Amino acid sequence: MDGAAGDKKNVSQLDILKIMEMIPHRYPMILVDRVIDVVPDESCTGIKNVTINEGFFQGHFPRYPVMPGVMIVESMAQTAAVLVVATLGESAKGKLVYFMTVDSARFRRPVTPGDSLRVHVRKLHQRRNVWKFAGEVKVDGTLVAEAEFAAMIMDDL
Repeated sequence: MDGAAGDKKNVSQLDILKIMEMIPHRYPMILVDRVIDVVPDESCTGIKNVTINEGFFQGHFPRYPVMPGVMIVESMAQTAAVLVVATLGESAKGKLVYFMTVDSARFRRPVTPGDSLRVHVRKLHQRRNVWKFAGEVKVDGTLVAEAEFAAMIMDDL
């Protein structure tokens, strides 16, 4: 795969089929539709197109549908998982990326159906199998959410 460990070559685009090869999430929990840029060991930018058909809108909130903040943070985590797999290359086979912590989460404005999230994550550092990231989510260039979070890379059971 382009951008394997040590390569540092940008991956320009990943479609949903390639993303599903890289991470285990499936409908209704996959929250990255496309990746538009990956710089292995550095950063990744994903796109999530929010539609009224998302299951969480049935109850959050029916009269004024708002994407739950936790789902926005999950979209950051999934984008980070793509970055991890792109960075590790073949050594990512048989591994899963587990969310560990969320720090400094801020939600700036509601995300509603019709919004297209631009999810940018940046690797802050890595110590053995624990990686720390900073994430920002924008809609039409406006910051809607941000957080720092960590994940642990573990063997798939």
